[in-house]
Amino acid sequence: MLLDADDCQLVLIDYQARLMPAIHDAAAVLANARRLAQMARWLGVPVWATEQNPDKLGGTDAALVPLCDRIVPKMAFGGADALLPLLTPPPAAPRGNARSLPRHLQKAAPPAPERGTVVIAGCETHVCLLQSALLLLEADWDVWVVQDACGSRTERNRDAAYDRLAAAGCELVTTEMVGFEWLRDCQHPQFKAWQGLIK
Repeated sequence: MLLDADDCQLVLIDYQARLMPAIHDAAAVLANARRLAQMARWLGVPVWATEQNPDKLGGTDAALVPLCDRIVPKMAFGGADALLPLLTPPPAAPRGNARSLPRHLQKAAPPAPERGTVVIAGCETHVCLLQSALLLLEADWDVWVVQDACGSRTERNRDAAYDRLAAAGCELVTTEMVGFEWLRDCQHPQFKAWQGLIK
């Protein structure tokens, strides 16, 4: 199964100013998060971000901020409670009123567009990302974890999280896998821009 940009939402977990210096290979992790967010912008994929205890850990990386549709603060390590209202579209407003037509004659509202796949990346992989991803799986989302855009303070913790995420049913991918699957074709209008971003 390939990723479909029209079915995806991108979630960026805790790329924060005071946390990133402690992350193993932080520059590469952050660069890949920026690539993902830029590609998502080009393709109309919604981009959501979280901030763990922002008063203590600072705000989201300045280069990511303009690429996000919304950034939500959280105190819980698993950010699902903060994310679910963003990921799930609000129910459609009822049409007409009870006096205009009997219920059986009213037209049903068209279903809200649904993007059921969450592409997720962030820090720390074994804490906030892991818990967020597992909670989203429990809520019946398809979850794809972008490994090269995730980080922890140690490689051991990061890799243990990947083992657990894969065993739980998450798909593990890389930034380039996501970008090329979203594009599907070298004739896509954003292909050259994507090539420039990853070179």
